[in-house]
Amino acid sequence: MKTGHEVIQDYLKTLDGSPGVYRMINAASEVLYVGKARNLRARVSNYARPSGHSGRIARMIHETASMMFLTTRTETEALLLEQNLIKQLKPRYNVLLRDDKSFPNILIPTGHPFPMIKKHRGKRAEKGAYFGPFASAGAVTRTLNQLQRVFLLRTCTDAVFQSRTRPCLLFQIKRCAGPCVGKVTEADYAGLVDDAMRFLEGKTTTVQADLARAMSDASDAMEFERAAALRDRIKALTQVQSAQGINPRGVAEADVVALHLEGGQACVQVFFIRAHQSWGNRDFYPKTGAGAEEPEILEAFLSQFYDDKEPPRLILLSHPVENEDLVTQLLSDRAGRKVEIAVPQRGEKAELVENAARNARESLARKMAESSTQNKLLAGLAEAFDLDAPPQRIEVYDNSHIQGAHAVGGMIVAGAEGFLKSQYRKFNIKSDAGANSDDFGMMKEVLTRRFERLLKEDPERKSGAWPDLLLIDGGAGQVSAVAEIMAELGVDDIAMVGVAKGVDRDHGKEEFHRPGEPPFALRMNDPVLYFVQRLRDEAHRWAIGAHRAKRAKTTTATPLDEIPGVGATRKRALLQHFGSAKAVSRAGVEDLMAVTGISEAMAQTIHDFFHERG
Repeated sequence: MKTGHEVIQDYLKTLDGSPGVYRMINAASEVLYVGKARNLRARVSNYARPSGHSGRIARMIHETASMMFLTTRTETEALLLEQNLIKQLKPRYNVLLRDDKSFPNILIPTGHPFPMIKKHRGKRAEKGAYFGPFASAGAVTRTLNQLQRVFLLRTCTDAVFQSRTRPCLLFQIKRCAGPCVGKVTEADYAGLVDDAMRFLEGKTTTVQADLARAMSDASDAMEFERAAALRDRIKALTQVQSAQGINPRGVAEADVVALHLEGGQACVQVFFIRAHQSWGNRDFYPKTGAGAEEPEILEAFLSQFYDDKEPPRLILLSHPVENEDLVTQLLSDRAGRKVEIAVPQRGEKAELVENAARNARESLARKMAESSTQNKLLAGLAEAFDLDAPPQRIEVYDNSHIQGAHAVGGMIVAGAEGFLKSQYRKFNIKSDAGANSDDFGMMKEVLTRRFERLLKEDPERKSGAWPDLLLIDGGAGQVSAVAEIMAELGVDDIAMVGVAKGVDRDHGKEEFHRPGEPPFALRMNDPVLYFVQRLRDEAHRWAIGAHRAKRAKTTTATPLDEIPGVGATRKRALLQHFGSAKAVSRAGVEDLMAVTGISEAMAQTIHDFFHERG
């Protein structure tokens, strides 16, 4: 089959100057690259030239056997379509951001006389004031703890709030104003909410001035207890301000995005500046598309990063970005307002970028050192277990249950980048194996569900989701059972090793089992042994955590959860009115109708549910 620039040259006959998206495809029908163009004919003519390309582009052209084209109305549409296709197809020569995490926010809901303050992640469906994003859940938790000391807003749920008859511990330690038991009026609490919102909007100076004025007035009125309380809040506010880290005076709202590229690997640091305060940072390690340069990497990063996140008004960059006008237009359209992109050269903004760039450089150095160590461990694992090559994806399986109750199977994944926590999976055991405490049966269910799905979704094994090595928590019997299961599924070419504790069940005395071979052990101080122990312990931790979560959920469940039409609000109202699910089951239709939100039809449904159950 003909490949290279001659193939590309043939497509020029049918192309015009329209904007659009093109795909470069190899002889195996794999998409190598997805690109956009202001002018498709002009862009493709560049690829048709036999020379003058970088090594990366030359390799891509050499592998190209065919191309596909989609025209768009505008260049911005082409950029949007390009990024959607990149996320979907994951081509080898494209820059790809591997990020599936949302960012948490602080939410103060509306619609309650004493609104709570809480952490929120995901779609902004609930009405209220949102402040964020924060770099991590830990950053939100720290900020909430600090805000509690200053503004005394409640953090309990509405259900807990409504059921309180006396103040909780948070009121006693001066972390809550105690609205649940009338310790603060609605008007005074509204003032606390307003102060908290002004602080989160960056108006810290006015908040501190108002508190100081109120303290002075209380002192003049000889209300010394109130003045002391206000003094403590001012002190706490000062501590919060000093703990915020970098607090730029001239930048109210911005994301600082800095890239460091070294040895074909990239690290992007993003610092979140909101309300003149630093709300944390996070690092990202995008795939560089086999050698892309800084402008292309940053363009792809911005387009993909803000695909499901609202961009700020200002984005400060460490390097210029390709097609800045298109990226600016795309982000402005997504935000519904103007978004500015800048590469500052001096002043406070340049200092922010330099700080982010330094963090990116240091993070990439640590990442490369860890990757080097990890690669050595994988090579040692291949040697110890007689594998053909170092495994790129290891899956470790474990089960957790208590005498068959709440049985859960767990799967963790590790590779050259360490633990891949976004790839972890848990399996609620659905068969009788769980109830019968049948570990072999549970493992069979987990592996069957896992590999039947892989066989259905990726039979050609092109997605990278297929493991090179299976680690099983168990000995020879468990390994034989797993080998039999895999043979039944028609997947008999994946290496598997059982990890069993030795006779004393101590760390360091593990025995390893492979199908049809005698067990063996590694020396006590072998780094590979410690590596396998970490993998096994992580799988155990993950499975136990899933089991405990399932058990806790079952413990708090009531028969009300099974009634059609009874959701969280009606369930809460019923329990508050009657005191228990048992009392609800004994209530008549008229008694049920007395509960807020329960209509006659719903009352009849609830009554019939318990009556039919006997």
